[in-house]
Amino acid sequence: MRKPLLPVALASTSLRSVGLFVSLGLLVACGGHSSSTAQVPPTGTTNVQQIVVNGGPVSGQRYPDAAFTSVTICAPKSTNCATVDGILVDTGSFGLRILKSAIPSLSLPTLSQSGSTIYNCVSFVDNSFLFGQVAQADVKIAGEVASAASIHVAADPTGFAVPAACSNGGVDADNQQTLGANGILGVGAEPEDCGLACDPSAGGQPPAVYFACGTTGNCNSAFVSVSQQVVNPVVRFSKDNNGVLVKLPTVNGVAATATGSLIFGIGTQTNNMLPTTATVFTLDSFGNFTTHFNNQALTRSFIDSGSNGLFFPDSAIPQCPANAAPGFYCPTTTLNLSAQNSSQSGASNTVNFSIDNAVNVFNGNPTADAFSNLGGSSGSGTFDWGLPFFYGRTVFTSINGQPVPTGQPAAPWWAY
Repeated sequence: MRKPLLPVALASTSLRSVGLFVSLGLLVACGGHSSSTAQVPPTGTTNVQQIVVNGGPVSGQRYPDAAFTSVTICAPKSTNCATVDGILVDTGSFGLRILKSAIPSLSLPTLSQSGSTIYNCVSFVDNSFLFGQVAQADVKIAGEVASAASIHVAADPTGFAVPAACSNGGVDADNQQTLGANGILGVGAEPEDCGLACDPSAGGQPPAVYFACGTTGNCNSAFVSVSQQVVNPVVRFSKDNNGVLVKLPTVNGVAATATGSLIFGIGTQTNNMLPTTATVFTLDSFGNFTTHFNNQALTRSFIDSGSNGLFFPDSAIPQCPANAAPGFYCPTTTLNLSAQNSSQSGASNTVNFSIDNAVNVFNGNPTADAFSNLGGSSGSGTFDWGLPFFYGRTVFTSINGQPVPTGQPAAPWWAY
């Protein structure tokens, strides 16, 4: 997710994404931007949804390098629906999370256990969080429908405080301005947001992901069966349910916007076939592969459209001032770098990329939203291939447990 001018990797098992906001007028300077040719989805294609890098839905606030789309949410088996735009497309998380403020007139049935309402919590490494009820909805995207899917409706509870095990004294992101979006569409490589770790079969003490709360609070961490957890909506589609493709145009440095496609299914239609030239990276039990960079084997690496930069450890690159773009790199000149991705299956591929001075880039392009040259620091052992990696590529994300095209390794994997 994100924080103003701060790259934030997520700490929970549910979400792993990075982002930043730029307040309009905070970084002001004259400058231009290069153009980018948009890829417009073909009309009438039921498995294609348009995505756009356009700064986000919050007036007066920029969210650079973030891809947004719209989602229609309906009460189950009804025509009572709301279409919400400004939804962050995130291949690094699993499940639909929507701000309640974005669907004020939509009443959805909520999940309960023994008279208590079930809430979901997502905590981030910057100590911010999302909290809200788990509800049932029919989720419609393009021509696909996920019926009776569990979604996370993020909102501060009425009548009691967010449990300390979730908030941990952190920043409440249950609002549009702090979140920078109206919700998150998690279409990553897992079918649910927690899986067996939160299922009653796990035994012991449940993790602080789901909570059973009474009307006046008394919230306790709770197990929730896999079938009722917040679900990656793709696996609930009747077809095209084994993964997604993200296609964005090439961005040479900086562009005003970028328009592309979120395509559902892998090998299920003529528009989502895995080409023979694609490199497939199988994932370890933690959902990662290895990136070799600067004589380091970064074994906890991943590809994540919800991250708005390339985040990796390199102490030799100067970081930006803490009062301007903390956590981002600010080299004195543009750096042309390369890294090699590899997986346990033996697949490997070299990626060339550039890192520019983030402060100069923002100051020089105050109205641009698409940047191919943003980078920042990450924790040891991690290379986060965020949205700049997606520009000019078709990136496949297969979902764990779902069928894959003939000749391909079992999911989960990424490919490009």
